[in-house]
Parts: sequence; structure tokens; C-alpha cells
Amino acid sequence: MSEIESLICIEHLGKNYISKSNEIKALEDINLSINEGEIYGIIGLSGAGKSTLVRCINFLEKPTSGEVIFDRRKLSDLSNKDLRKVRQSMGMIFQQFNLLMQRTVLYNVCFPMQIAGFSKKETKDRALELLEIVGLEDKAGAYPAQLSGGQKQRVAIARALATNPKVLLCDEATSALDPTTTQSILALLKDINRKMGLTVVIITHEMSVVESICNRVAIIDQSRVAEVGKVADIFAAPGSDIGRRLVFSGSVGSKPLIKEGNIYRIIFDGQSSYEPVIANLVLECKAAINILFADTKDIEGKAVGEMLIQLPNEEIIVQRVINYMKSKSIRFEEVSTDV
Repeated sequence: MSEIESLICIEHLGKNYISKSNEIKALEDINLSINEGEIYGIIGLSGAGKSTLVRCINFLEKPTSGEVIFDRRKLSDLSNKDLRKVRQSMGMIFQQFNLLMQRTVLYNVCFPMQIAGFSKKETKDRALELLEIVGLEDKAGAYPAQLSGGQKQRVAIARALATNPKVLLCDEATSALDPTTTQSILALLKDINRKMGLTVVIITHEMSVVESICNRVAIIDQSRVAEVGKVADIFAAPGSDIGRRLVFSGSVGSKPLIKEGNIYRIIFDGQSSYEPVIANLVLECKAAINILFADTKDIEGKAVGEMLIQLPNEEIIVQRVINYMKSKSIRFEEVSTDV
């Protein structure tokens, strides 16, 4: 079996913006490798530099330093003509759709193929095929103003696929959509990835998007890479402060102040989601356990996250529970009464 090849390699990339009064470092020493055929997430808070990074990947913004290697070619070595040709292999969708409002849905999808020099028949046939893929074949003659937000994004996805790209760059593509529509767009992207083998790069500030669709994720913080890894691994044990803030963002302010002792944190770092860990613990140890807090998620069939439990005051029961958790290789730690 051949090794998976990296489609995009980013090496020591930096991007500075110079104003009259100062110099701003938008990105600093970014090193990432994105494999062919994967769905890769790049996440960070507003202002972290993630949108600048995606624009550097396709050289809409030229890096101040470092290299972007796409499909084994250094983009910095290419002429403007060759760079335009390479960009045809990089589809891009945006938060605000960027459709041509005075043109029909069909014409919007045709547009990049017309620029690329496709024949008139090939352009129309391909556009109709793509509208069928995104579920909008009946909207070919409609105008963007007649569409919902989700439908507009589906048109944008069809347009981005028009020139048969190798990678689809999605810059906050679901941020303007409601949760239900967001899930339908993510499901569409996942289906396109699976059926076409297309590499997808998702730029987002929402950990739920990464959780839903991505294989691996890079967390950007203050213009630098804070950590990189498989989504399940980072959800189980984020190794950076920003990682913990993003993974456990739903729990901010929700943990109670506990005034009594015997508080333990159970860390879920990859156990099967189908294994009833707490139920088994209660049955085996015959202990009345109080669940104080839980923030767990299912990532590819594995449970990740944390849970706070309070044990009875009887020392013998506490020891029995501790021994049980050790015997089952359950990660846990005792926490202070102020959690």
C-alpha cells in the first residue's frame, strides 16, 4: 500500500502587513502538511490569522516569508500565468457566497469555466451535472436573490467544483447559516470528499464544525500554530490553552462550585462511545455516584471529553471506585473542592 502524499505543504510561512505607523505579523512560522483526500480543519478565534492563511495557500495573498508547496510545486516559483492555472485546481467558497447577483444560478456555475476556456457545450453540461450533485438542478434558471442562504452556498460549492479542483478551500463557509443548514452543507462536503476524493480544507472558529467533518485539525492562536493532530486526539486531550478553550467552550461558566470533597474528574480519551462506563462503575462498585458535570462528545465512535463525579464519604467505597477505574484503565484525577 502506497503512502498518503501531502497535497499541500506549508513551510515556515509568515505574512506581515505594513502600515504607515507599524508592522503587523498576521502569520508567523506556520508549518502544516495537508494530505491528499482528507478533510482538514484550521480553527482559531477571530483575528488569529486563519483567513489570512487560507488566502496564502492559494497565493491570493503572497507570503512575506516561507513556502507553499501545492501538488509538489512551489507557488513562489511560478509565473503569474502558471499561478492562475494552478488556482484552477483550488476551488474556494466563502462565508458570504460571492455570487453574481444579476446572473442565473446556471451562469454562476458556468462563469469559472468560461474564464478557463471551456467550450460552450462542455461548460453547460458540466454546470448542469454539478447542480444535480448539490441538489439544485431545478434552480438553474433562478437568481441568487430567490434562493435561501443554504441554496446560495450550494451554488457556490458547485461553482468551486467547476474546474475539477484537487482541493476545496472553505473560508468560514457555514458561519452565515443556521445550525440545521450548516449540518446539511457539511454533509454535502463530506459526501463530495468521499465520492470525488477531493481534499477539503475547512477554515472555521466553530469546534462543532471540526467535530462534525474533519479528520485532522490545526489550531491557530495569535498568528502561530498552537497544536496539530487528529480531531479525536485533540478533543480527548487538548495540549494548549487555546485548544482547551475551544474544546470545552460549551462548559465555560457552567461548572458548579463544590463545597464538599471526594470530587474526581474522569477523562474520556478514546473509549468506545457505546461502553456504559459510569453505569458499569455504579453496578460493579455498588456506589451512589453524583454526576456534577459532563462535557463529552462522540468523535468517530469514540468518547472524548471529561466528567466530574462526587463519591460518597465512606472511604471504603472511594477506594473501591478508585481500584475499579485503575483496573479498567480509566483516566481520572482528584480535583479540589473549588472546580
